[in-house]
Amino acid sequence: MTSPSGTHDKPSAGDPLPPMCSVIEVHVGELKQLFNAIDPSPFRDKDLDPKAEEFIVGWAKELPREATLALVVDLDREAGLPDEAAVLRDAIHEFFSQRAQAYGRRLRELFRVGRTSLVIGLVALASAIALGDFLAALMKGSRIGEIVRESLTIGGWVSMWRPLEIFLYDWWPIRSEARLSERLAAMPIRIRYANATGPDAWREDWPAVSPRGERASSGAQPRALDQAS
Repeated sequence: MTSPSGTHDKPSAGDPLPPMCSVIEVHVGELKQLFNAIDPSPFRDKDLDPKAEEFIVGWAKELPREATLALVVDLDREAGLPDEAAVLRDAIHEFFSQRAQAYGRRLRELFRVGRTSLVIGLVALASAIALGDFLAALMKGSRIGEIVRESLTIGGWVSMWRPLEIFLYDWWPIRSEARLSERLAAMPIRIRYANATGPDAWREDWPAVSPRGERASSGAQPRALDQAS
């Protein structure tokens, strides 16, 4: 265990933090507080707790888009399992990777709907213009004919509202969320230990125990501390 720059000389473990990175800091009493307790998935596939996800994503959105992101988890206990930092990193990366893929699927579906809506809108617009011209010709010289033609033309353009909304406005917020999730899925993650609880507190925390209270390993041994001076 090391104490790299940026971790306030507390014992820590996990990925090294790049220089000049933008650090997102989360303070929890136990690692299992980061995860959804009702999710029965294996450790590395668990969903984050909705509040933890909202906090991390919200902080990341406030940072510059070109910033290198990093996550530091301040934990109110001593180190536990030797691989808990790696397991935490894999679980968080997997969660945000799945989030990015979900937004990617949503974007593809939106574009599919947009293309279909565009075809329907163009057909409706062409039909409305052709019908308006036809009716105006039948009622040539009549003011009613002109009103009907203009009304049909307006209605045709209204049918183009949905595809224009999709291709001009709806897609880019989804793409922005997907890119943010990709950045979060690649960020280094480090645990900073506070030693605020007893030496065996790790035995009751994730990943030694699942967020639902199920013990993952009965023979796990705690990590030996090696705090840098």
